[in-house]
Amino acid sequence: MDDITQISQLKYRYLRALDTKQWEEFEECFVAGATGDYNGLVFDDRTALVGYMRKHMVEGMITLHQAHHPEIDVDGDTATGRWYLQDKVIVEAFKFMLEGAAFYEDRYVRTPEGWRIEHTGYRRTYEATYDLNDLPGLKIHGPGLHVHA
Repeated sequence: MDDITQISQLKYRYLRALDTKQWEEFEECFVAGATGDYNGLVFDDRTALVGYMRKHMVEGMITLHQAHHPEIDVDGDTATGRWYLQDKVIVEAFKFMLEGAAFYEDRYVRTPEGWRIEHTGYRRTYEATYDLNDLPGLKIHGPGLHVHA
């Protein structure tokens, strides 16, 4: 498998593990000293980043993160990537929904275990929030989900 394909699969694994709350697999996407900057929400290492996500992305929170249109440049054992993000967050307990878009800017490093994220982060292009009470016909169903506004 070529480097760009491996890096793409790493990014997809990162997104899937985040949305399915598979925190050990999510953590494995990063090197120990990885940093993050999500539109000003900054993390100095992998432990802080993963710990924050684990604490704040709790059961009952529905998330969808899709990254596409990758622009990946490989230079030996390092690489950079730009991805277009579309995301949605639904928190029924707070009658809240967010959707938005952003551009990820990532740095990757090749390790003995394969490519890992050295830095990730994004800058928003837009963010829209909704009060679920304003969407009276909204119904969301899925395994273990029943959201009714």
